[in-house]
Formats: sequence, C-alpha cells, structure tokens
Amino acid sequence: MARQLDELNRQQLTALVVEQAERLSQLEQLVLEQAATIRALQEQLAKNSSNSHKPPSSDGPKKPNPKSLRQKSGRKPGGQKGHKGHRLEMSATPEHVVRHPLHQCPKCAQNLSQVEPVDMRKRQVYDVPPVTIEVTEHQVECKTCPHCEEQVETCFPAGVTQETQYGERIKAQASYLNVYQLLPMARTSELLGDFYNHAPAPALVIEANRAVQKETEPAIKAIRTQLIEADVTHHDESGLRIAGKNQWLHLSSTDTLTHYRVHEKRGREAMAEIGILTDRQGVVVHDFWKSYQSFDQCSHAYCNAHLLRELVFIYEQYEQSWAMEMIQLLVAIKNEVDAQLDTANSLPAESLRFFADRYDQLVNQGLEMNPTPNKLPNRRGRVKQSKPKNLLDRLHEHQSEILSFMYDFRIPFDNNLAERDVRMIKLKQKISGAFRTQDGADTFCHIRSYISTVRKQGANVIDAISNALLHQPFIPGTSSEAAE
Repeated sequence: MARQLDELNRQQLTALVVEQAERLSQLEQLVLEQAATIRALQEQLAKNSSNSHKPPSSDGPKKPNPKSLRQKSGRKPGGQKGHKGHRLEMSATPEHVVRHPLHQCPKCAQNLSQVEPVDMRKRQVYDVPPVTIEVTEHQVECKTCPHCEEQVETCFPAGVTQETQYGERIKAQASYLNVYQLLPMARTSELLGDFYNHAPAPALVIEANRAVQKETEPAIKAIRTQLIEADVTHHDESGLRIAGKNQWLHLSSTDTLTHYRVHEKRGREAMAEIGILTDRQGVVVHDFWKSYQSFDQCSHAYCNAHLLRELVFIYEQYEQSWAMEMIQLLVAIKNEVDAQLDTANSLPAESLRFFADRYDQLVNQGLEMNPTPNKLPNRRGRVKQSKPKNLLDRLHEHQSEILSFMYDFRIPFDNNLAERDVRMIKLKQKISGAFRTQDGADTFCHIRSYISTVRKQGANVIDAISNALLHQPFIPGTSSEAAE
C-alpha cells in the first residue's frame, strides 16, 4: 500500500513538474512577445523626420534637433572668393529719365541755374507700372454682295467666339496662380482683381484649366516619351485624398522633365498602367519600395538619403557602432564623388575597391551583431527580425544599387529631385484639404507636369501657357537641348 502511495505521489509530482514547465515556457514566450511589442512601440515613438521616412509635418510641436551629416568645410559663411555675384544692372535704355537740376549751392547759397554741370550721377529704380485690363473690340464688316445679293461678313479671329470673353493671357495667369502657385479659385480671382482692378469670376479658373489641359496634350505625350528614353529618371509616390477616397500620386522626373499621374493603386498595377516604367531601359532612382524592383528590364539605384535616416535610427535606438561607421562611409564616398564630378565619370578603380571592401566589412560586422533569430516553438510563418537585421539584409543584397552613384556619376546620391517635385503637390493638399473631384485632380497633375517641365527647361511659364491656349504649346526638348 505504501509503495502504491509513493508511486502515485511520484506521478502527481511528475505531472505537476511537466505542467509547471509548460506554464513557464508559455510565460517566457509571453514575456518575449511583450518585450517585442514594447520595443516596437518605443521605436515608433522614437521615429521622426530625421531618422525615418516620416514627413516633417508628423513631428508635432516638439521638433527634433536638426542634425546634419555634412562635414564642416572650415570656410566662412556667405559668398566665397571668386563667386560671381548677382545684382540689378544699369539699363542702357531706361523707359523714363527724370532729371533733378541743381539751382543753388547747398554750401554758400550761390545761384547755379546758369552753370553747366560737369558730371551727371545716375541711379535707376526698377518697378512695375500700374496695370489695368485692356479691352480689344473686334469688328467684322457685313456687306451685301451685288452679284449674288447675299449678305456676307468677314470672320472673327480664331478663339474669339463670344460677345464678351477673357483673353489668353489672363486665362494663363489664372491657371498658373491656381495650379503652380496653389492659390484657391476664389483667391485667384481676388488677386487678379487687386492687380488689374477687374476681378473675374472663379469659374474663369475652371475654364482656363480645362483649356490648358486640352491644348497641352502634345507636350505631355512628349514628356512621357522623353522620360522613357532618358538615361536616368527619378520616381516617387505619395498618398492623395481625392473625392473622399485615398489615392496615389505617381511621379517620374528628371532635371528637365516632370510627369504626374494619380491612380487608385500604389504598386506595380498602377505603374504598369502609367507605362513609363514598363517601357524604360535606363537607370531608375527610387526608394526601397519593392514594386519598382518588379520592372527588371531597368537598372535600379537606391536613395541614400532614406538609407542615412534609417542608419541614424539604428545608431540612436540600438547603439550599434557599425551604423554610424556606415553613415560616415557613405558620406565620405559622396564627398569623393562630388570632388571629381567635373573631371571624371566614375571613381578610380582603387577607390572603388577600397570603398566596396569597407562596405562589406561593416555589413559583416553588423550581421555578426544581429544573427538570424531562432524560430519560436509552435509559431507559424516567417521569423520576425529586428530593424537592424532587416536593414543589414537589404545592405547585403543590394550593394550595387546602393553604391551605384560611385560607379556612374550620372546617378545621384539620393532621390531628392523626386521628393522636391512631390513636395509641392503635398502642399496643395495641405492648403485645400483634398481634391473634390477626380477630374480636378487629373487636370491639376496634367497642367502641373507642363508648367514644371517649362520651368525646368528655362522657358517663360506665362508665355508657354498663353501660347498653348493659342494652339502652340511648348514642346520640351531633350536634356542636352534644354541645357543649351
């Protein structure tokens, strides 16, 4: 009987130990999950515009202290020796000359009216004369033909279709103010009224925008074709609120071309429908959004500005030294490239080997500090990795895309050109809140593409819009032609 009781006690104790072990394992797993959640929340709170992809507008009232990765040059602020300054030059043919005669000596009160001047000092004032609306009346003759006895008349000029209407120039200015300077329609009319003492109705802005969109269609087709053929293009995407729904703005640009398009989707489906990336063969500069990678007929280059912000976050939150050393390496490569931009197309072979080897050393150092995590028991799916491990995997797999700027000087260090082009569209949304209609968003992006390209190519914007309304839109040239 005693033996049976002892055996029963042992079984109970064994069962209790097994139960406690399982319970302990569950608690350990729970602690790990809670630690991961706490870490994720801490990382989320620590992110701002200086160490992540978050925009500055999301920083809130407490802005992060500005941190520049640029090294001090040791030069004094302001224009440097040999810098060519810019100022208003004296005009050889001023429209007005006002002479101020000297009648009396300011020192002894002697009358100088009959004394000839020995010199004439000049100062010029550049200003805008008062401007008012001009009304041009077109009159066509009506006559009775003595031969056929029919009443006939001449034709009004092309575009003069109403009894009273606004001309191309004020329509061009209305469209420019609304689309490029981001003034709402009512304020556009108000500004024109303040300038010209004649305020058109806000409906004029809608009419002008529709006309500009129609007449600039050949220019947009040329922009798209030239972007497909360009050696290097920049790409970015950003959310837009349109007709009560979230949509996406897609940008393709160079330093002489800009193309905007809105689409319901963000990824490959939208990019393929737009068509620029589908037909491209050159280098595509973008951030790490994976949809771009699906266009494998292109060569890809990554934005290192995004990468630097991620490395700053890893260094600040995980205190891993390799991240700061990688920042210093990328900045050093950029400085080396900038120093040789005018004399070469790529860094020397020995520099390329040195920088690539140092890059590999830092990535391997980081991988040693961040090994692949073990899979937790009874957990399905992929193992969740830390932020440093995810970044290191990307650095390891995409070295050529990240360092492409040192092998080919046509490729920039970052994608800032695209981000600058997108920024003003986001400002439009911030001012207006959203686009009320899909047609309004499409029209805005179409005209903005045209105006941005005109400005990049150095042409006069108002003339380009006015000429478009006269059926002669500005057709962009190639990059080399624009540079000339």
